[in-house]
This record gives sequence, structure tokens and C-alpha cells, in this order.
Amino acid sequence: EAPAPGAWRPGPGLGDALSGPGPSRRDPQPLGGIAARLIAQHGWSRPVSVGGVVGRWREVVGDQLADHCQVETFDEGELVVRASSTAWATQVRLLLPQLERRLAEEVGEGAVTKIVVLGPGGPSWKHGRRSVPGRGPRDTYG
Repeated sequence: EAPAPGAWRPGPGLGDALSGPGPSRRDPQPLGGIAARLIAQHGWSRPVSVGGVVGRWREVVGDQLADHCQVETFDEGELVVRASSTAWATQVRLLLPQLERRLAEEVGEGAVTKIVVLGPGGPSWKHGRRSVPGRGPRDTYG
């Protein structure tokens, strides 16, 4: 006979059929297996693999390129990369076919749909949420 709702039930090891010397679904599970199931259930495998590539950028592109080129953003298939100089930005643009091929090997075909290469960023004169449009402080360098 089933116990009434809210009635006392035996805890683990006190008559619980799930407890015992063998493996049980209540046993602690390895975190890697749980994370893998969660990623598969939600269809996050491609974003997670791209995140892994961004985290392993130096391994993917090599030391020389990684010294002069960093990933800025990756959003909806567009990878934005910033180079340390305009010369390196040009060099990376020339290497785009090899870089696309390497990313396809690491992440999978079609995960990275576009690579944007930016040169070094200049100073931003915009400070705060409110700024005045216009030429900015052009005469301050004398």
C-alpha cells in the first residue's frame, strides 16, 4: 500500500529500494558527462566548440600570428580579429583562406561564416552615455 501524501517515508539506506552496494542513479555523477548531456540537449555544441577555439587561439593559429592578432568577438558566425598593426592586419587578410580552413578543421564546416580583420584601435573620445556629435578635440594637439 502506498503511503499517504506528506507521510513519513524511509530515507536512503532505511528501506529505500534505490540504496545499496551497487551503482545507483542517486550516486554523484562526473561533471563532464552532465555538461556533455546539457550541451547536446540544448544544441550548444557549435558555440561551445567555437569558444574552445577562441580559448585555444594560440594553438590554432600558431605563436607568431597569436602574438600580433587577438580575437575580439565571435557572434552569430562572425569572428572579429584585431591585429596589432596595419601591416599585421594586411598579413592576416592575406592568410584568410588558410585561417578559414584551420577553423573549419577545429570547429566544423560553417561554424565561422565570416572573418573580419581590424587594425589597431585608436583612442575613443566618447566618454559616458551622452556625447556630443561632431569633430571632437581636433585643435588640442597644436
